[in-house]
Parts: sequence; C-alpha cells; structure tokens
Amino acid sequence: MERALGIGGFFFQAKNPDVLSQWYLEHFGVLPVPASYDQPAWQQEAGTTVFAPFPADTKYFRDAKQS
Repeated sequence: MERALGIGGFFFQAKNPDVLSQWYLEHFGVLPVPASYDQPAWQQEAGTTVFAPFPADTKYFRDAKQS
C-alpha cells in the first residue's frame, strides 16, 4: 500500500501568526518560514516542511466570510 512520507507545507490562518510561529519554535522546534533562501527551513525525517500561519484577515486563501 502506498503512503505519504511527509508533506511540503502546512498553511493556515491565525490571529497573530508571528506570535504563533514563535510559540511553535519554542515548544516544538518548528522553524518559521525562512525570509530568504539563506535561512534554514523546518526539516523532518521525510524532508523539508513549510509551517506557515497567515494573518486571520488574509485574502490569500478565500473570502473571510466563507469560514
């Protein structure tokens, strides 16, 4: 049976993405999204994963009224 070995990224909305990213770094060692290619990204056994909280009012995903 085929199975997933990892994911490329986890993208979601948060009321305060910077504070949440810092919390995950401090408590779980999850690195925030790198600001450049010179910075490290979060690595798991299966490879790199982007952990990216976006502002709660972002229009990047959808209209906020459709939650």
